[in-house]
Order: sequence, then C-alpha cells, then structure tokens
Amino acid sequence: MTIPEITVEELAKKLKSKDQFILLDVREPSELEQAKITDTRLEVVPMSRLGNEGTNALSESARSKGAEIYVMCHHGNRSMQVTGWLVSQGWANVHNVSGGIDAFARTIDPTIGIY
Repeated sequence: MTIPEITVEELAKKLKSKDQFILLDVREPSELEQAKITDTRLEVVPMSRLGNEGTNALSESARSKGAEIYVMCHHGNRSMQVTGWLVSQGWANVHNVSGGIDAFARTIDPTIGIY
C-alpha cells in the first residue's frame, strides 16, 4: 500500500489558507509541550489513544471517511502508520505529513520548537 503524503511546504500553504481540513497530531501530550502548531484546525489524538479506542478516539468530523486529514507526529513515522491504518479503514482523503513537526520547525517555522 502506498501511503499518501504531503510535504511540510504543502502543509504550510494549507495552513495559510481558509480551507477546511483537520491537522491530526498523534504525538503524546508531553511532546506537545515542546513543539506545537497553533491552528484552529489542529486536533490532538495521541497514537496510544487511537490504539486503545480505535476510530472512537477521533472527533466526529474526523470520523467522516471523506474528511480531509493531514496526520503529523515528530518525524513522520507514527503518522505514517496512522495514515496507513486510516486508509485501510476506508478514509479516502488522508495524508501523512512527511518529516513531521521536526521538518516543519526546521524548514518552515523554527519558533514552534525542536526537540
């Protein structure tokens, strides 16, 4: 299975738009204290919670299999797993953010923090 991905540059353009989408951050709460994108479209659902609760952990809007979702973690490994899992569950418009928040901070906005 090919995992759909977007670059951090593409995500930065999306974040500047008024488009409706979900930026799903699957990192743990302690990681969010170190680096976080601030945007009203951000939803935080740690991968551990997804593992325990499955799709019930997602917000109502993210449970829509047609929702536009960009999945992010620290380096892109966990988000790639979550993206693949959502695709296998029938989500049609979900993408992994390649390189995660680390690449975003290094390439786009260093003020969000690097850890």
